[in-house]
This record gives sequence, C-alpha cells and structure tokens, in this order.
Amino acid sequence: MCTFVRSMDYTLNIHGQLLNLTTPRVMGILNVTPDSFYAGSRQQTEAEIAARARQIVAEGGAMIDVGAYSTRPGADTVSEAEEMGRLRMALPIVRREAPGTPVSVDTFRPAVARMAVEEYGADIINDVSGGHDGGAFGGTQTADADEMPAMFRMVARLGVPYILMSTQPDMRHMLLTFARQVQQLRDFGQKDIILDPGFGFGKTLEQNYTVLRDLQQLQLLELPVMAGVSRKRMVWQLTGTSAEEALNGTTVLNTLAIERGAAILRVHDVKEAAECIRLSTAAAI
Repeated sequence: MCTFVRSMDYTLNIHGQLLNLTTPRVMGILNVTPDSFYAGSRQQTEAEIAARARQIVAEGGAMIDVGAYSTRPGADTVSEAEEMGRLRMALPIVRREAPGTPVSVDTFRPAVARMAVEEYGADIINDVSGGHDGGAFGGTQTADADEMPAMFRMVARLGVPYILMSTQPDMRHMLLTFARQVQQLRDFGQKDIILDPGFGFGKTLEQNYTVLRDLQQLQLLELPVMAGVSRKRMVWQLTGTSAEEALNGTTVLNTLAIERGAAILRVHDVKEAAECIRLSTAAAI
C-alpha cells in the first residue's frame, strides 16, 4: 500500500521571482529536433514551436523545457553549433508566445547552457549528463574527483536552477552519488538544485520500476524531485504497446511519482498531467 508523501515547501528562485513547488508543477516538453523518440513532441517550424508553447501554458504547464538534442537511444549526434542554432531559432519564439513562463533548456553542454542563459535569459538548465562529457550517451567525468565538472562550474556561475540527473541503477547508489554531487555544487555556490532520478537512463526495465517504488527516499536530500516518465520505454514495453499509445500508462506512473514526493512532472501531455496533480493532491488532503 502506498503512503502519499507530501512535497516539502520548496521554492525555486527564477531570476528573482519565487516559484513555489509545495503543490507539484508540470514542465511541458518542447523538442526542436527531428528525431525525438515520441513523434508527437517534435516541433521544428516557427509556427509549430509557437503553437506548442501556447498549448503548454493553456493546458496548465508551469515551465517549458526546450530540447535541441535528442537523447533517445540511437539518436544521431548533433554538433554544438547545430544545437545552438536550433535553440537560437526556438527560444525567442517561446519567450514571445509564453511571456512570464520559466524556460528550461535541456542540454549537457556548458557552452550551450551559457548561450541559452546569457543570450536568451533561460531560467533553468536541465542536464542529463550528471557531469559527464558524453551526456546521456555515457562518457567520462569532465573533471577529476578534486574538481568541479564543467557543467557544475557553469551553472553555478550562471546562477540559475539546475536539474541534476542520475544514471545510477538503484536508489542506494543514486543517493550516494547525488549527495556527493550536491555537495560539489554547493561548494561552488550553486543555490537551486532539482534531482532527476533519470528514468530510462542507465537502467533496465526492472530497475526503473524499483527506483520509482523507492522514489520517496530522495526526500532524504531535502531537494525537489522531478519525474520524467512520459511515454518512455518503461511504460510501453511493459504494456506491449508503443510511445504513441502510452498516455494511460504515463498517467498511472505520474500519479505514483506524485504519491512518492515528486515536485515536478516533465511531460509531453500537459493537460493530463495537470489533472493528475489536481486529483492526486485533492485525494491526499
């Protein structure tokens, strides 16, 4: 039997404005890529990007996560210049169509993070690398054990909230690694840190569900947790369907994540996730 874990009284400092996470929030996905794993999330033209930004806000999204490099297994490598070019096209449109909505940029490259924040005022950096130069594709740490990883140094310098993802396969190793990385970030002056357990990254199907089962243990670190299970393989592989048919399963897992303390749901389907939060929190009162 699952016990509802109420979110702690978290706030994020978004360029001087506080975003309260006591009630979970929805982060809507906006991919400016031709090959993201879920075809419905791909927006490449100016009109498509504008429409998607408006949709996220209208359906209850509190944040927009813009990605220009697909992290799906087998995705094509994208150069740093190409990633920057896609973001330079998309970010002004998102800002215009969703003024006042915090914008997260999904990148593992420090130079791309700097460009997004300094040129376009990006509010959050969502990093799937965990401080590794290969990003979601693996690779080695960008610094030795006595130094900050390059992305850690960059986000601390930029002064924006940072989403730190884990590729660890179980909660014990995840907690140990997160604790060390959070201390590194704190030592360098990073203020707002969000933990992402990394569903689908470095984990088998069974390990993904074990991490979800134990998700409430991340509350030990007293930081907000973001759950990103939306239409991922862990949903449709178990049900024998596809990413296109994974909305119902995604909603089930989003509900479980909220019950286990998730403060942010990163999703493709914003309306359904917002309803999930509203119903789950009402039932927990």
